[in-house]
Amino acid sequence: MRKTLWALPLCVIIAGCGRGPADPQGLETGETLLTVTGTGRTEAAPDQALFTAGLSSVAADAKCASAKNAEAMSRITAALARLNVPARDIQTRSLSVNRLDYGPNKGRFEASNTLTVRMRDTARVGEAIAAVTDAGANIVSGPDLSVTDPEKANLSGYDAAYKSARAKAAGLRIDRVLAIHDGGQGGYMPQMGAMDARMVAPPPVSVQAEQASATVMAGTNAGMVTVRVNFALAPK
Repeated sequence: MRKTLWALPLCVIIAGCGRGPADPQGLETGETLLTVTGTGRTEAAPDQALFTAGLSSVAADAKCASAKNAEAMSRITAALARLNVPARDIQTRSLSVNRLDYGPNKGRFEASNTLTVRMRDTARVGEAIAAVTDAGANIVSGPDLSVTDPEKANLSGYDAAYKSARAKAAGLRIDRVLAIHDGGQGGYMPQMGAMDARMVAPPPVSVQAEQASATVMAGTNAGMVTVRVNFALAPK
């Protein structure tokens, strides 16, 4: 029993003589923390396109205007189905019926319906836009070309971002990498080549005439990713 009483204080003394609490950054004695930010450029070919298609119809009453719209929208969705666009890639964006209180149609009713269409085959976007305009769409905008899996597209950019951070620490005695933090991405933007193609296109004479002959060029989307790296510099 006495041995136990004397041993307990001894254990407390030994524990109190141990090392202090670990550094929250993971540094060891004598090391210095260095935090560096690096950026990396990414490029990816768009693999999907979004565009909106719809129409507005005017009639003497709300019921007739809605019926005219419903008939035309059926033709538009049928045209998309013939291009093998699945129903899951067609979504109603807006639906409205309003009484017109101005202009030549004052007192009549206007029904509007707009769809958002996702094309997973970017080579057929122009064909799809032409098809919906031929089917009666008089409200068309887009396309918005994007990358389905931006995380996958960013992988090469993160590697370049880390190398950039490492290069900024050149000449310093790096002991270890303590942590790598994702600083986010700047998003994907069309390359100037694709933008120029749209800017120099002649102004449309009519929606149907322009869209029927339009060629959509997917081009390449560029983005930027950032990483923040914590390095442990070796003791001097």
